[in-house]
Amino acid sequence: MKTLELFLGRESAGEELTVMNKVQLNATSIPHLQQSLLQWYTLFGRDLPWRHNQDPYKIWISEIMLQQTQVKTVIPYFHRWLIEFPTLISLANASQQQVLKAWEGLGYYARARNLHQAAQQMVRCHTGEVPPNLQSLLTLPGIGRTTAGGILSSAYNQPISILDTNVKRVLARLIALPVPVNQAIPDLWKLTDQLLSQDQPRDFNQALMDLGAMVCLPKHPSCSSCPWQSHCQAHILGKTMEIPSAKVRQTLPHKLIGVAVIRNQNGEILIDRRRQGGLLGGLWEFPGGKIEPGETVEECIHREIQEELGILVTVEDPLITIDHTYSHFWVTLYVHHCQYLSGEPQPLECDEIRWVTLEQLTDFPFPKANTRIIEALKEALTE
Repeated sequence: MKTLELFLGRESAGEELTVMNKVQLNATSIPHLQQSLLQWYTLFGRDLPWRHNQDPYKIWISEIMLQQTQVKTVIPYFHRWLIEFPTLISLANASQQQVLKAWEGLGYYARARNLHQAAQQMVRCHTGEVPPNLQSLLTLPGIGRTTAGGILSSAYNQPISILDTNVKRVLARLIALPVPVNQAIPDLWKLTDQLLSQDQPRDFNQALMDLGAMVCLPKHPSCSSCPWQSHCQAHILGKTMEIPSAKVRQTLPHKLIGVAVIRNQNGEILIDRRRQGGLLGGLWEFPGGKIEPGETVEECIHREIQEELGILVTVEDPLITIDHTYSHFWVTLYVHHCQYLSGEPQPLECDEIRWVTLEQLTDFPFPKANTRIIEALKEALTE
């Protein structure tokens, strides 16, 4: 019997392969796996707006938005984005602030900055078009191997495979992967390359993603609806819920932050724009910083405002306390009303500062937690 063998478990780079586990897949079953998945997709594939045509620009935008974000969240953002930036050229010509404002609330803001930079690079180097080859795509900000495969297969029907989170789970169950997914990434890439339909790569990749999103779910897989049930080793072995092996969850670090809503004698509010790079680079925020051990919220705000802006304020009543979770940590924001006293505000630890009215706050792109501050501020000032 002809088999495909995957050797799992490698030493560090440059050392010999160690065979911890060997998984075999009957190579003669691949045509049936391809055919059954494509037939299933014809009947049950999702009707998604970026699948209505093969416009490379729209597909690229959808691929970036879908990174670490659910489809139902992406769809309204996708429609609004195309109204504001209908073409690649319009995106390249926009300001970063316009781009970040359109992205506001979608999270992982580096994706928006990368989209903007990549659009400008496409204008400079690729005649304003999404390049139709893997090597060129991989040179663009924010595009890795899976995103490039999604673009090339969907827009150009090229036989380039993908390996997103859903696909990893499907493949891990198909072969009853005996190690955690992150220990077998090269092997899973090899497997997805071997399974890919060379004749229908566009439909095959989309079908594989849909299978993971609709049927091969993490907690409640619908095995009876799966076109690969008869081949799925996890199902055959009764180990569907054990595979993929769960990651060991680590406790997320918790940061306590003092935040100042500073108003001057004219009732204007001071905001600052974060430096480029990092988690929220380029976005606007209310100034503040981390509360040091043994420091009160009020002491923190006094210190941070002097260090960041070079001004003195009086710290007044609390406005709101907000808990917000990011991917690798969570924060509690202790937000206080503050009154500007003296000093000339300076962007000592940020890119820009502005005094704005309450009504103007909505013109600026803010992180999600800060939008809750704006809502609380509007409510407090209109009572």
